Amino acid sequence: MSCRIPYLRWWITALLFLSTVINYVDRQTLSILARTIQNDLGMSDLDYAHVVQAFLLAYTLAYLLAGRVTDLLGTRLSLALFLGWWSLANLLTAFARSALSLGVFRFLLGLGEAGNYTAAPKAVSEWFQPKERALAVGIYTAGAMVGATISPPLISWLGGNFGWRMAFVATGGLGLLWLAPWLWLYREPWRHPRITPEEAASVPARPPAPAARRSEWQSWKEAASYRAAWLLMSARLLTDSVWYFYLFWFPKYLMDARGLSLAEVGRVAWVVYLAADLGSVIGGALSGRLIRRGHAPVRARLYVMGSAALLAPLGALMALRPPLEIALLLAALVSFCHLTWQVTLTALVVDLIPQRIVATVFGLVAAGSGLGGLLSTDAIGRLVTAYSYAPVFALMAVLHPAAFLLVRTLRRGRAD
Repeated sequence: MSCRIPYLRWWITALLFLSTVINYVDRQTLSILARTIQNDLGMSDLDYAHVVQAFLLAYTLAYLLAGRVTDLLGTRLSLALFLGWWSLANLLTAFARSALSLGVFRFLLGLGEAGNYTAAPKAVSEWFQPKERALAVGIYTAGAMVGATISPPLISWLGGNFGWRMAFVATGGLGLLWLAPWLWLYREPWRHPRITPEEAASVPARPPAPAARRSEWQSWKEAASYRAAWLLMSARLLTDSVWYFYLFWFPKYLMDARGLSLAEVGRVAWVVYLAADLGSVIGGALSGRLIRRGHAPVRARLYVMGSAALLAPLGALMALRPPLEIALLLAALVSFCHLTWQVTLTALVVDLIPQRIVATVFGLVAAGSGLGGLLSTDAIGRLVTAYSYAPVFALMAVLHPAAFLLVRTLRRGRAD
């Protein structure tokens, strides 16, 4: 008989946290080393923008398929497939010899990385009740911020001591090590040999089997029929543009506009991403606390998202070029607000959509993230080249309030 593991759902959350750490370390490796790579390969800022767009194009397209693959293969196999793919793609980036080959390898990275964010919500839907969902989402999403937090010092050290190519080899190998514990531990709760009787009684019930096998067309038609999917996709299109700016451009901003060296970026940029860590966990806990106090899940989520959308526009003050310490504080505030917003929105998808189709719908919603990043990255590259970073900070400030005007129409708690 298999040994029972208490609190199994939280051990699974820990593995999702680690996969998300790896996900962000792999994508941040390029942005931290951007100036070094640009100098080595003779790339302009627009060339860099196009490489980032290659990643985001693949990331956007992959979301549309990753959700369906997750629902078809199940959480365990699909996440192993996605993580193995993107880890190899990140490792291969070490062999880039031009902007074109760099863009090809980052395109391959984007094809795999999207799957982390369709498999993880499905795992949450299988293992967590509504009062714990946002916290679970917040914990694994905090992995993204931990990855972004540790990336500046880690990647700066690797790049400075071993060269930028070895930094990609080292970070690409992390995901391959993760596969073994994931494949050993993860099963759905209703068939897990190590779940305790107490936990089995507290997790969501096994969803009923469909009366008849549905065609792919019927599955996609159902996923596209939810009004909530389109509203939340539009919201992510707007707001994730802000986050991609802080991921892909903020380290460059510190070097290009503030004159920091690579080592200095490594010493200070982590503060911004640490704030995002806190937003993931605190934001995830806030709506759960409101639910335990008697608020309906959707109303609780919208209250937290509205508060984040109210504070995020303070980032516009960055356009005034305040002292570096104030700039870092403002960037940290925006990151905190965005991650509070994002984890709460993810929980909202799980609240509103049936478990059998949740990954497919989440793929549609998350495709808005990649599309927003794809469109905004080109605009940012052109604005920075032609003007400065000031209009970019002003533009970012209006996106969360605009998105909240869309999602607040879900206050009645219906997906359709």
